Amino acid sequence: MKNRSIATLVALAALACQQDDRQQEGPTGLPSLIRDSAGIRITENGRPPEGSRLPWRIGPEPTLSIGKLEGEEPYLLHWAGSAARLSDGRIMVGNYGSSEVRMFDASGGHMASWGGEGEGPGEFMSLSHAAPWPGDSIVAWYSSGLGISVFDSDGNYGRSFVLQSGEAEVWRRPRPVAVRAGGTILSIRDPEDADTAVVEIWDADGSLYASLGTHPSTPRIVTTNERGSRELKPIAYARELVRGLWGDLVVLSPTDRYEIRAYRDDGALARIVRREHDLRAPVPADLEPYIEWQVGMTASIPGLPEEHLDQMRKSLAGTLLAETFPAFSRVLSDASGNLWVREYDFPREERPAPLWTVFDPEGRVLGFIETPKGLRIGQIGEDHILGHYQDELEVEYVQVWPLERSGG
Repeated sequence: MKNRSIATLVALAALACQQDDRQQEGPTGLPSLIRDSAGIRITENGRPPEGSRLPWRIGPEPTLSIGKLEGEEPYLLHWAGSAARLSDGRIMVGNYGSSEVRMFDASGGHMASWGGEGEGPGEFMSLSHAAPWPGDSIVAWYSSGLGISVFDSDGNYGRSFVLQSGEAEVWRRPRPVAVRAGGTILSIRDPEDADTAVVEIWDADGSLYASLGTHPSTPRIVTTNERGSRELKPIAYARELVRGLWGDLVVLSPTDRYEIRAYRDDGALARIVRREHDLRAPVPADLEPYIEWQVGMTASIPGLPEEHLDQMRKSLAGTLLAETFPAFSRVLSDASGNLWVREYDFPREERPAPLWTVFDPEGRVLGFIETPKGLRIGQIGEDHILGHYQDELEVEYVQVWPLERSGG
């Protein structure tokens, strides 16, 4: 590891002599190099030293935890897949199990719930996401028909619309995935029988604003089963197309290499951020944890017979392994404009806590940071992180943890 780090420093120094470099050392002393190429800002980074951590502190306990094992219904969360703290301190929770948006005050007290399962105005057919909309309003979308509804800050229903793609079949339509700061909506079209995805931006009335083009997505193997029907089979640990927002930019990056690609809303590539990383190949022993992970996701469906799960295990036994593991797994931007990239968790190697590499707004590496184990982060503020946690009894919580930034 030490020799590779030295080699990285030498390589970056040599490159700096050949390029119009802007920075040979990042703000925390780690090696970085920024250069421009045909209007694209490219930042090359070394890897932070093994075992090192940023001098930032999270925790040690959440300052707010919403959720209970038993009690009043609004606190019994079920598939609480999205949550955010609004500018006035209130906490919005998208509770997919009841197709409701639930609002809590800054101390975690329930204020109101709206939506619910149904087809009427302000109701949802299978809520799939909720997010802040400009002006502290809330936007929510649901899987049936991919409809989108907007509510004001008090939960009053405003309007609904769909992304006007012209596609008749629901599975071909653009699927909303994120709300940008100005109120535009990021979408993706990634049918299962394709290894590419089309990414687009839509305005607040559902009209196409811009296309970000076609990008490599998750590959699958196409086969014909014994009945002569076409069948799609997964590849274990195959690449994915990671999506995220970084200020005004949209991150669209395949995970088969450590390279973050960020696009402007006119579709032009604006930034490339790379970090030293050694790709690693799966071995046959890695297939079993992949199968159990797939079966575990299916087992969460209520009433599913055990023989169905056994058949699924047999079907997945011949799954092919990807050539290499993904280089990373998620990206999130924080309120300071930094980008957090979650390191990939290898099977059969449990980390004590999730590990992230943090890059500053220029794409220069700041260092590693660990976040609370079991907490799926949805929002990173100036002084807090917010996410979803599930305990050993499968009780769900939305939690806020303190974040103290120091140094760097």
